[in-house]
Amino acid sequence: MEKRFLNEWRFSKQEEKEAWTKDFDDSTWEKVTIPHDWGVSYPFEKHFSSGTGYLPGGIGWYRTKQSLQALGDLTNKVVKIHFEGVYKNARVWINGYHMGMRPSGYASFYYDLTEILTYNSDDSLLISVRVEHTDLADSRWYNGNGITRPVSLEIHDSIYIDEYGTSFSTPCVTDQQAELVIEHRLVNTLKQDRVVRIEQMLESLQTEKVMNISQEIQLNAGERRTVTLKAKIEKPELWSPEVPNLYQLRTKLSYQEESLKENESVYNEYVGIRSFQFDVNEGFSLNGQQLKIKGVCLHEDAGSFGTAVPMEVWVRRLIKLKEMGANAIRMAHNPHSFALYRLCDTMGFLVFDEAFDEWENPKNKWWQGHNVYPPKLEGAAEHFPTWYEKDLENMILRNRNHPSIIAWSIGNEIDYPNDPYASPLFAEMTGNNDNSKPEAERIYNPHRPDMRRLRTIAEKLVRLSKTLDPTRPVTLAAAFPELSTKIGLIDHLDVVGYNYKEHLYEEDHRKFPDKPFIGSENSHGFKEWQTANTLPYIAGQFLWTGIDYLGEAHGWPIHGSGAGLLTLAGIEKPSYYKRKSWWSQEPTVYLTTIPYEKNKRRAEWEPTYRKWSYPAEQEIEVRCYTNAKEVRLKVGNLEVPNVRYDDTFGYYVARINYQPKTLSVEAVFEETILHDEIRPEAAPTALVAMNYEIPQRWREKLAATDLTLNKNLHQIECQVLDYAENPIAAEVMVYLEVENGTLLGLENGDLADTTAYTESFRRTMQGKLLCFVAGARKKETVVTLRSPGLPDTRLILKNREGST
Repeated sequence: MEKRFLNEWRFSKQEEKEAWTKDFDDSTWEKVTIPHDWGVSYPFEKHFSSGTGYLPGGIGWYRTKQSLQALGDLTNKVVKIHFEGVYKNARVWINGYHMGMRPSGYASFYYDLTEILTYNSDDSLLISVRVEHTDLADSRWYNGNGITRPVSLEIHDSIYIDEYGTSFSTPCVTDQQAELVIEHRLVNTLKQDRVVRIEQMLESLQTEKVMNISQEIQLNAGERRTVTLKAKIEKPELWSPEVPNLYQLRTKLSYQEESLKENESVYNEYVGIRSFQFDVNEGFSLNGQQLKIKGVCLHEDAGSFGTAVPMEVWVRRLIKLKEMGANAIRMAHNPHSFALYRLCDTMGFLVFDEAFDEWENPKNKWWQGHNVYPPKLEGAAEHFPTWYEKDLENMILRNRNHPSIIAWSIGNEIDYPNDPYASPLFAEMTGNNDNSKPEAERIYNPHRPDMRRLRTIAEKLVRLSKTLDPTRPVTLAAAFPELSTKIGLIDHLDVVGYNYKEHLYEEDHRKFPDKPFIGSENSHGFKEWQTANTLPYIAGQFLWTGIDYLGEAHGWPIHGSGAGLLTLAGIEKPSYYKRKSWWSQEPTVYLTTIPYEKNKRRAEWEPTYRKWSYPAEQEIEVRCYTNAKEVRLKVGNLEVPNVRYDDTFGYYVARINYQPKTLSVEAVFEETILHDEIRPEAAPTALVAMNYEIPQRWREKLAATDLTLNKNLHQIECQVLDYAENPIAAEVMVYLEVENGTLLGLENGDLADTTAYTESFRRTMQGKLLCFVAGARKKETVVTLRSPGLPDTRLILKNREGST
């Protein structure tokens, strides 16, 4: 099978009459590269929806023309076009023929072009796509606009493996032997029967050990048939987050044409061998060893890229999460891009894959700020009754061969009371877990849809999931289990996910002794982590969230959620280092400060600062995030007394009257002493810039699984310095000029900064800024950064032909 990506398109962000016709003139349209999110190409505006980040939607058209001759000889070939994701309501025409539509912006879909191409009067293949996202408040977060994921042409022989037609499973695994079951759904488009030889090769990417099996079958004319191959492999190289061993699964189909010419086609997948279990008493185990899940929830946008996120940006982010100690990701609240799953396989993250945020009735969509009434009631629920089976099938069949995926989630917070479902039992309760809502929203409303309906839908979704993939458990993320467990919502689940609600773990473990539990969404507190970590029957937790995201904003000018450990720029917050001190096995230490206020109760969510510049003698609370058993804190050369470990919040703390001398700490470990310090800030005197380089070991691992990195996409990290070359948190305006390249965007992580992403200037936040630049091939790209009052910074970037 040959795959060709269709990257270059023309785009118009308006309704276009008859743009589906083959002879339509699109010469004045904008040239864009797919993946493409048009939303971030426009300014933030207050009249748009806060839920979707104050960015526009609308109607957009895409068109591309391809040469059929360039595709080679298509005789006896099957040609398909594959869309990985279009947000949303995509309608597709090929050479003027309407192929169909797909409402979901997260589902991948394809069309068979074989017959259409036989009607061609010329050499051209013209593809037209209409995207409609006019219901701006259709989601609780930003979902993007347009063809936000790759598009490709697939050229198959007449006998081929159907779309998502390969299944790889390991029903029995030990460190000595693994049983393999490989299934292929084969399609014969010929009008004659054929004997087909299936040659299966499983090659280790680590040791290059190879296992071969083969089988011959007769495939009748026009037949579709699932063929099963079984084998055993000795001493398998097991996949885990710590050692993500992978195999290449290479399938060769061969048969004779009428001319007696041997016809061969090859299909590749990357798979892993592992076993796992969710146990009602022992929690989660992988390859026979107990493992606590340390997960983060992620939405799929990345600031200036919207949801059309380059893989290189994800790699940088995932490396940081990996170094923090995270070993799992929950794909909130929809299937994500193919590349992200492959990265999880390759880099070593367990995955909870999630299908829906709402079922047949819409949730509240906040458009004037979070919990500001009245909400709008638009969104994916409109299409759920018609499309849920196809959308769920698409997610599971597309993703089932990823070793990283350990559970299918059929929904997120579907049971949120009065949003929209209600129950008479609610009248007996004191309220739900969102006390900021008006009182009318916190009492039973008999005019809402009845909550008992959820059990019926859940049963259908679980049954379908099990039919499509019997090898993984099915779960959901429950928001109000006090109520939903009473109406049977969790009865058919294999694993029960609670969003927050840690106080119910022990009680519900006793009430439902046949159910394994996990924290499917959790806040960042030490108490919440300790609860999950110390109760053996809790599989782990998923923090809300790992990275800040656009949308779900509290109100203008805030246009995103700051719930992450990393900012939108992928820059570590102090909370990142706090979490690292709890999750990572590597020695770590990090200082942060906050003005002390007497009688003010400390909160997990309050921001702290990487700075040591305050009014003289102001009382400052110093916090030290470390996994060391002993610390020595100093101001200047004097050691600070009364440094104590606060086991309520999980860090060392001391209160100091500010002095303009270096604040430092020594963290004492068994075999080493780590040092950290913050110096009093002086005025900014320089801006430094460094091109982020993905470490070579990750480049090699990604290349081994055909994850091609763009060598000419540059992520430039900028930092403000003082006269002593110390990094400082100064906010300065930065102007960028790019020679022999293109500025793709600037991101500082400030969710209140409404500077349009198309601008070539942005101020730093906490002294930092991230710049994305596409270099020109075979030329040096020169980036000049200017900031008033500071010397210009010039960075020369080497570019190369091709990728790695």
